[in-house]
Amino acid sequence: MISSPKRLPLAVAALLGATAAQGAEPVKVGVLQSLSGTMAISEVTVKNAEIMAIDEINAKGGVMGRRIVAIVEDGASDPATFAQKAGKLIQQQQVATVFGGWTSASRKAMLPVFQRTNNLLWYPVQFEGNECSPNIIYTGAQPNQQIVPALNWAAQKGRKRYFLVGSDYVFPRTANLILKKQIAARKLAVVGEEYVPLGGTDFSAVVAKIRAAKPDIIFSTLNGDSNVSFFKQMAAAGLSSAQIPVMSFSIAEQEAQAMGPQLVKGSYATWNYFQSMPTPANRAFVAAYKKRFGAGAAITDPMVHGYVNVYLWKAAVEKARSFDPTAVRKAAAAMPAIPSPMGPVRLAGNQSLHQRAYVGQLDPAGQFRIISRSDQEIAPNPYDRLAFPGKTCTLN
Repeated sequence: MISSPKRLPLAVAALLGATAAQGAEPVKVGVLQSLSGTMAISEVTVKNAEIMAIDEINAKGGVMGRRIVAIVEDGASDPATFAQKAGKLIQQQQVATVFGGWTSASRKAMLPVFQRTNNLLWYPVQFEGNECSPNIIYTGAQPNQQIVPALNWAAQKGRKRYFLVGSDYVFPRTANLILKKQIAARKLAVVGEEYVPLGGTDFSAVVAKIRAAKPDIIFSTLNGDSNVSFFKQMAAAGLSSAQIPVMSFSIAEQEAQAMGPQLVKGSYATWNYFQSMPTPANRAFVAAYKKRFGAGAAITDPMVHGYVNVYLWKAAVEKARSFDPTAVRKAAAAMPAIPSPMGPVRLAGNQSLHQRAYVGQLDPAGQFRIISRSDQEIAPNPYDRLAFPGKTCTLN
C-alpha cells in the first residue's frame, strides 16, 4: 500500500514538494534593495530576510509547484538607480513581481515604472502616506500606525515641546507636516524643525539649535547612516537621552547595533514589530534568522515586513491561481490572515496591512523593551485627516 503524502513525515513531504518544484519552469522575482551607499546599513538585511523567505518556500515545494528564482539588484541608495533597476527586472528579466525599496524617494522613483508596466512592488518600510497606487502593496506602517501613535504616547507622558529633525526628502518633510498638524491640534508646540541632506553628517548647527530650544523630546525622521553622526554629536554636546530623549522612526535594532548600543540607550522608537516580541512565532523566526546569518544578527521591523511580503505574495498567487500582477493584487486584498512573526497579518482593501503600533525603549544591549502598544490592530489610512482632509484611498 502506498502511503498518502499527507501521512509522510514533514521533512519527506517537503523534499517531495521541492523535487516537484524543481521539475517545473522556475518563476523569477526581483529583489531590489540598496546593497551600497548610505542606506546599505538598513537595506542589506531586508534583502537577506526576503531571500530567506524565498528559500523557505522553495524548500517546501515553491509556489504553484514552481521554484522561485530571486534576481537581486542593487539600488545603490539612489532613486534614479532604483527606477532603472526596476525597469531592468521587469522588462529584461521578466520577473513576476518585485520586493524592495526603502526610502520614499526610491519608491516614488520606481512608481512610474510599475504603473507603466502594470507590475507589482511589495514595499516593506513605513512611509509618509499621501500616496495610493494599485501597483504597490504598502506593508510598512502608515502614518496613523506609527507617527500618530508615537505622538499620542509622548503627549500622554507630558511632552509638550517638540523638535523635529529629518533627512531632506519626501518622507521626513511629509511626516513632519502631519506631526505639525497633529501637535497643533493637541495644543502642544513645535520649537524647532531642521533638515540635513540624506547621508549628511554635519549636525553641529542642528545640535546648537536643539540646545537653545530646550525641547521635551526630539522626533527624528533621519534615515541611513546620518543617524550615527547625529547621536554621536548629540552625545559630544552633552545632550543624553535622559536630558532630551529622541523618538526615531527609522532606527531599529540593527542600526542601534551598528552605532553602539551605549550611544543610543534610553532613546525611543515606534514600529509595528520589535525583535523582543515574546511570541512563539517570533522566537522561531529569530532563531532561524540567527542560525543562518549569525548569533549576533539583529532583526528589524522592515526586515520582517520584507520577509512577510514574500509569503503574502505566495498566498495571493495561490489564491489567484495566477502570477498576473493584477490578479495577484486583487487576491491579496481579499485574503484571510496568514501567520507571521508579527502574528496573523491581513491586508486591507487599500493594499496595506492592519497592524498594531508598539513604542520601544532601547536597552544597553541594543534591544527595544516594549513599553506601550496600541489596544488593537489599527486599520491603515495613508491620508492623515488633518494634513490631507477629504482624501481617501480606494482601489479596485
